[in-house]
Amino acid sequence: MAAVQWHTRARAYESELRAARLEAVSLEPGDPHPLKSITVMDSKSRRGGGRRGSTSSSSSSGSVAPDPLSSMLDGTDPLSMFAAASANEAPVHGVASGVSVRDKEEEVGPDFEPWSAKRAEVLARFTTTEKLSINLFMGSDKGKASSPSSTVSEKVRNRLEELDDMEEGSQRELLNLSQQDYVNRIEELNQNLKEAWSSDQKVKALKIVIQCSKLLSDTSVIQFYPSKFVLITDILDTFGRLVYERIWSMCSDSRVMPDSFTADDVNDTAKETCLNWFFKIASIRELIPRLYPWQSQVLHGIQETLPRLTAMIRGIGDPLVAVYARAYLCRVGMEVAPHLKESLNKNFFDLLASFRQIHSDSVQNQLVLQRVEIPVYLTLYSPAINWILQCVSYRAPETLLTEMMERCKKLGNNALLLNSVMWAFRAEFVAARATDFIAMIKDCDEAGFPKHLLFGSLGRSLACADPPENERLSILNEAWKVITKVRSPQRAVTPFLSNPQKREVNTVLADIIKHMTPDRAFEDAYPQLQSVIKKILNYFHDFSVLFSMERFLPFLDMFQKDSVRVDVCRSIMEVFIRHQQEPTRDPVILNALLHVCKTMHDSVNALTLEDEKRSLSLLINGFIRMVSFGRDFEQQLSFCVEARATFCNLEPVLVQLIHTVNQLAMETRRVMRGNHSRKTAAFVRACAAYSFITIPSLTSIFSRLNLYLLSGQVALANQCLSQADAFFKAAVSLLPEVPRSIAVEGKLRSSEGFLLDFISNFLSTLLVVPDPPEQGVLYLVRGLLNMVQDYTWEENSDAKVRVYISALPLLAAMSQETYLYSVPKVDSNEMLYGGDPKFLAEVNRLCETLIGQVLDHLKALGREEGAGVRRQGSLAFSLFSCLLAHGDLRNNKLNQLAVNLWNLSHKHGYCDTRSSVRTLDHIKHWAQQPDMAHLSEVAQRLSLQSRA
Repeated sequence: MAAVQWHTRARAYESELRAARLEAVSLEPGDPHPLKSITVMDSKSRRGGGRRGSTSSSSSSGSVAPDPLSSMLDGTDPLSMFAAASANEAPVHGVASGVSVRDKEEEVGPDFEPWSAKRAEVLARFTTTEKLSINLFMGSDKGKASSPSSTVSEKVRNRLEELDDMEEGSQRELLNLSQQDYVNRIEELNQNLKEAWSSDQKVKALKIVIQCSKLLSDTSVIQFYPSKFVLITDILDTFGRLVYERIWSMCSDSRVMPDSFTADDVNDTAKETCLNWFFKIASIRELIPRLYPWQSQVLHGIQETLPRLTAMIRGIGDPLVAVYARAYLCRVGMEVAPHLKESLNKNFFDLLASFRQIHSDSVQNQLVLQRVEIPVYLTLYSPAINWILQCVSYRAPETLLTEMMERCKKLGNNALLLNSVMWAFRAEFVAARATDFIAMIKDCDEAGFPKHLLFGSLGRSLACADPPENERLSILNEAWKVITKVRSPQRAVTPFLSNPQKREVNTVLADIIKHMTPDRAFEDAYPQLQSVIKKILNYFHDFSVLFSMERFLPFLDMFQKDSVRVDVCRSIMEVFIRHQQEPTRDPVILNALLHVCKTMHDSVNALTLEDEKRSLSLLINGFIRMVSFGRDFEQQLSFCVEARATFCNLEPVLVQLIHTVNQLAMETRRVMRGNHSRKTAAFVRACAAYSFITIPSLTSIFSRLNLYLLSGQVALANQCLSQADAFFKAAVSLLPEVPRSIAVEGKLRSSEGFLLDFISNFLSTLLVVPDPPEQGVLYLVRGLLNMVQDYTWEENSDAKVRVYISALPLLAAMSQETYLYSVPKVDSNEMLYGGDPKFLAEVNRLCETLIGQVLDHLKALGREEGAGVRRQGSLAFSLFSCLLAHGDLRNNKLNQLAVNLWNLSHKHGYCDTRSSVRTLDHIKHWAQQPDMAHLSEVAQRLSLQSRA
C-alpha cells in the first residue's frame, strides 16, 4: 500500500438531507391508516365444520410489523403467565374434602391477609435470650425402606417395631441452646423430614412430625412460644404437603380430576392411603402430637371433622398452648373450608370460655417461676387471638361485631380480647361504634393491658374510616380525657385523630413533647413516635402547612438516635417527593427540608454502604430538583452554592448540582434569546466557574470527563469561549488518568468502551469549537490525538486506531465551506479561516498522518494469525467506509487505497456478507448522481473483486 494523498469530498449537506428524505404520499379520506395492522377474515369454523361465522386475526405479512408492546396485552408476557400458573396450582389441602379450587377462590379473596404475611413479624417480635432445649430423633437402620422382596407381613412388623422404638425413647435431648441454635435445629429437622420422605422412609418422617408436635406442649421458655409455634408449624405444613402430593398423584394417574370433586370421585387406592395415614395418626397416645398432624393432613368429612377437632382442643390444659392450637385449626379451616363459619365461631367462643384459666394458680406459678409479668404474658396471646378473629371476622356481617362486644362485656371488658376485636373487624364497623368502644375501654382493668394500646387500636380504625359526623367532637373529647390520665409516657403518642386539622395535630404534638421530654422518656418510645410521624404524613401533603406547625420541628428534635433520626428524615423526604407537584421557593419549606437533608447527609461515614449512599442521594436530588426561584436566577445559584457546601460527601448530589447550574445557564440564555446583556453574561460566567470549581471534587473519572464536556458545551452555547476552552483543556489533560478498568455495579470492567464513547462525543463537539488565536490551528484536536497516542491501551487492542478512524470524519467536516452544524453567535473555524488554503493543507496533512498510522497497524496485524487477521479485516472495512463517505475518490491514490482496503477486508472471509452487499448497493445508488459518476468504476472493481 503506497502512501496516500488525502483529498476531502465536498459536501452539500442540505441537498443530501433532501435527497435522503422519504417520499411523501398523500392519503385520501377513505384510505386505511398506514400504521394499522392488516386484518385477514377467516370464514372457516374453528371446528372444521360449516360456515358458522368468521373470526379476525392479525397477519404479519407485508411490511407491517406487530407492535411488541400491544401484543403483550393478551396475557402472554412472563409476569401474567407466572400469575396464571400460580393461580392454577393445586390446593395444599382438600383432596377428600369436597372443596374445589374454584370454590376456594370464591370464598377467600386477596383481601384476606394470609398467615405467611404474619410469620416474619412473629419471629422478629418474640425472641429470648434464655437457653432452650430440644429432643432430636435418633435414627436407626430400622427406619430405612424395605427391600422390594419383603413380604407384606414383614413390612407391617418392621413399621410396628419402628413405632415401638420411638415410644421407648430413642431420642436425645440437647440443652443450653441459644435461639439461633434452636432455629437451626428446627430447620435441620425440616430437612431430615424431606430427605426421609424422598428416600421412602415414611415412618421416619412421621416420627419427626410427632417429635416436633411434642415440642408445642413445652412452655419452659414462655416468651419464645409464639416463635416456636411458627417454626414447628412450618414442619407440619411440609408434612401435610408431602402427604397431599402423594395422595393427589394416586388420584390423577388414571384420570383427570374435575375442578369440583368430592370423596366419591377419588379412587379406592387414594382413599385407602388417606385412611391409612389417619389411622397412623390416631394411634398416637398423647393429645398434642395426635392433634397437630391430624390438622395438617387432608381432612375427610370436613363438616364433621372440624367440630370434632375443636372439641378435642378443650382437653389441653395450658391456655397458651390451647389458643395456638385453635389458631392452627382456624388456619387449616380457612384453607379447606372457609365457608364453614360455625366452626370458626365455635373456636373463638371456646377461647372466651377458657380465658379465665389465665388467672389460675398453675399459670400464675409458672409466670412467677419464669419471672414474666402479666402484661408481657398477655402479649403472647396476641398473634393467635388476632388470627382467630381475622378468620372469624372475614366478610362477616356487622351483627357479629355486636355479639363479640357483648361477650367481651360479660368477661369484664378484657383488654386483650377487646384490642384484638378492634384490630380484626372492618374499620367501618369499629368507627361506627367508636363511642361504645371508648366506654368499654374506660371500664378495662389497667393492670393487664395498657389503655394507651387500646386507644391506639381504636385510633387505627378511625384513621381508616370516619366515625359519624355528629359524634366526632365528642369522641375526641372523651378519648382525650382518658388519654391524659394514663400514666405511661407512651400514652401521648396515640394517633387518635380522624381527618385532623393543623390546630389539633399541633395540640397533640405539644402534649407529646410535654410528657416525653422529662427523663428522656422518648428514648424508649421511638417506634411509637415514628408511627405518629407516619400518620401525620399520611394526612398532610402540603408542607407549607406541615412546617408552619409550631411543634412539628421540636417534635423532630426528640429523635436523637442517629439511625432512627435518619429513618424519620427519609420518610419525610419520600412523602415530599411523592406528593410535591410544583417546584417551590417557600423559605419555610426550604429551610426545614435543608435541615432534614443535612441530617441524612451527615449520617454518611466511611462505613456507609454504597446502596445507602445511593438511596440518600436520590432523596436529596429529588429535593434539589423541586427548588425553583423562578426568574430570580441569582438566588437559585446561591442556593446551589449553599447546597454544595452542605452535601459535599455525596457525589451524586454534587453531580446533580452541576447539572442544575448548567440548566440554569441555559435557562438564562433562553430568557435572553441568546443576546446576553453585561449582567447576564457575567452570570453565566459565574455558572461556568461554579461547575469548573466543583467538578474536580468528584472521584469518578468518567463523571468528571462527561461533566467537563457538558459544561464546556453549555459555556460555548452562552458565548463564554475562554471558559469553554478551559473545560475542554481540562478534559484533555484528564485523559491520561483514566484507569484501564473501572468498577461498574460492583464488578471490574474494562474502561475502553466508555473511553471510546467519550472521545467520539468529544470529537463531534470540536467541530464547532474555534481555535484560540494564540494557540494555532487545530490546537484542541491535536492535543486530544496526542493524548490518545500517549495513552497506555490494553494489549492487542485496536482502540487507538479506531479513534484515528473516528477523527477522519471530523477533519473532513472541518474542510467544508459550510459546517454541518454551528452554535448561534459563535464563530467556528469556518468563519475564522473561510477555506484558507493553509488551513486546508494542515487538515489534509493531519488526515494523511492518521491514515498512515492506521495502515501501519493493519500491516502489523497481517503478520499475526487467527484473531489478528480477523481484526485486520474489521479495521480495513471501517477505514474503507470512512474513505467512501468522506474522501474524494476521484484522486487515483485514494481510489486505489479504497479498493485495496476492500480486498483486504474480504481476503480471509471475515467480512460480514450482508454489510458488504448493502455497501455495494449503496455505492451503485450514489453513482447515479451527476457529481458521483466516478463511483461507478469503483463499484465495478469492487464487484469483480468480490466475485473473485
